[in-house]
Amino acid sequence: QVQLVESGGGLVQAGGSLRLSCAASGRTFSNYAMGWFRQAPGKEREFVAAINWSSPSTYYADSVKGRFTISRDNAKNTVYLQMNSLKPEDTAVYYCAVLIRGTWSVPLIRNRYNYDYWGQGTQVTVSS
Repeated sequence: QVQLVESGGGLVQAGGSLRLSCAASGRTFSNYAMGWFRQAPGKEREFVAAINWSSPSTYYADSVKGRFTISRDNAKNTVYLQMNSLKPEDTAVYYCAVLIRGTWSVPLIRNRYNYDYWGQGTQVTVSS
């Protein structure tokens, strides 16, 4: 089993910044990816960003490209999501997830059903 714990959410004004963290514990894997998804009220959970744990590969949804940055600290088994220039439409519960099967590809990492473990989520609210 893998446990994922997110932190760093909160309330921020439009244009502000937040940094989310996701700490992983339990099983370890030699080659996997971690992703961030978000879900706003009444909407489906959507892909935000992903990072390959064993290479520099990252990928972002168009809606956050240029504003969000995903990064990792292998020693701490932690992935981060730096969110800048936040907008009210970024308001959602943000989830991190681990994908342990398959080879890195955009179709694979964008699909939430391919992820094996999920955190409990952290609320991000951006006021206008």
